[in-house]
Amino acid sequence: MFPAEETYVGGMRAGMAAVMVAVLAVGGCTGDDGSPGTAPSSQPPPSFAPGADGAGDPYFPTYGNGGYDVAGYDLDLRYDPKTGLLNGTANVTATATQDLSSFNLDLAGLAVSKVSIGGQPATSKAVQDELTITPAAGIVKGTSFTVTIDYGGRPEPLSNDALGDGGWLRTNDGAFALGQPESASTWFPVNDHPSDKATFALAMTVPDGVEAISNGVPGERSTAGGWTTWRWSEAKPMASYLATVVIGQYRVTTSTHDGKPLITAVPESLPANGPAARSMTLTGEIADFLVTRFGPYPFDSYGGVVIDDDRVGYALETQSRPVYGNVFFRSSTNPTVVAHELAHQWYGDSVALERWQDIWLNEGFATYAEWLWLEHKGERTTQQSFDAAFDGFDWKTPTGDPGRDQIFGDAVYQRGAMLVHALRKTIGDQAFFALLKSWPAEHRDGNATTADFIAAAERAAGRDLKGFFRQWLENKTAPTRP
Repeated sequence: MFPAEETYVGGMRAGMAAVMVAVLAVGGCTGDDGSPGTAPSSQPPPSFAPGADGAGDPYFPTYGNGGYDVAGYDLDLRYDPKTGLLNGTANVTATATQDLSSFNLDLAGLAVSKVSIGGQPATSKAVQDELTITPAAGIVKGTSFTVTIDYGGRPEPLSNDALGDGGWLRTNDGAFALGQPESASTWFPVNDHPSDKATFALAMTVPDGVEAISNGVPGERSTAGGWTTWRWSEAKPMASYLATVVIGQYRVTTSTHDGKPLITAVPESLPANGPAARSMTLTGEIADFLVTRFGPYPFDSYGGVVIDDDRVGYALETQSRPVYGNVFFRSSTNPTVVAHELAHQWYGDSVALERWQDIWLNEGFATYAEWLWLEHKGERTTQQSFDAAFDGFDWKTPTGDPGRDQIFGDAVYQRGAMLVHALRKTIGDQAFFALLKSWPAEHRDGNATTADFIAAAERAAGRDLKGFFRQWLENKTAPTRP
């Protein structure tokens, strides 16, 4: 994410249907003919229990759920901008990580009309933002299953006084879904925590003449009866808050960059060749520069979407296609915000958080990417950016544990970027730039923690760095200036 304050410078659907396997025997096994079977006598009987109603994040304990691991979301939805109604079907393919008697998905403010698992009816109960699903019989640990959910209603954002509203926001000509740390649960049933990454496919049907832009690679578009279905798929695992859809009147530009689709969209309410549109044309150039620092681009498409809405005073690294509030482009092009969000494709998207406490791994490196870009363009060196941030900084909030209400604060962005530069000065350019590439390569499509990064930095440096990281991550006083 990139806040707008001055302190921050600068064919998948068919495949998923094919894995809808039956998992409904109390004994948990399936016979050779596909019928329910019983567990082999040598195995202990299953011990069915409900999955947890939260992923256990230290900052947000109720976010996400336990008892299963999602492999993919496949959404077939219809949205009417005139009425604000969203309805459709979600297929969620997952694997049980315990013997499940029931499990939860996050779904906020939308009504479920039908649920089945592997084609067999299941029951559901909604309490606040939790949807509890009970299969006809228990699901044995290690079993893959697909739950199909028909649902609908008028989606609304989730209110958060400290972090800002996130989720589905209706507009005069459409809507958009956007937000961090949560947003996905306002428009589809989801395990809404970044530790459970999954592939994503969306078919969004909207009235003819209305655009619907989302993550990943575009599929074949179809039109029938005055409605157009836009198809998108993200084949690389994605954290749930990185899923987006933007619906409305947009100028969509499609090209190819490095053999991959590059798709940008700018609202028709903005000038066709204005600062926002010109900033989006820099996407390929900036991505190519970041490849020289971070290694191969990790996804199958590039792009960006601008939203002309005063409620969006930030930019967000939605996977493969970041979304930018027009606040960044009011007077001129803004390459630094583009560099920030594109850097997240490596640091934050491809390598995602395991827990929200470690968000500096996302924002510190993305802010440092701004500094690298400014140096690349000859505007100022990374050392000058470091010095400007260091002088007069308030060190009271530790970067490694900023607190849930400060995950978008200076300690995460500016102190995080200063940590990155101080690490460079401490271990030397050769080891540092090798680490910038090896880290996203080693954890590509996965999740990682601060402890993982410290271990990687120590391997790159060939020595113990715990004292260094203690100063920069934990201390509430100024660290030693490198």
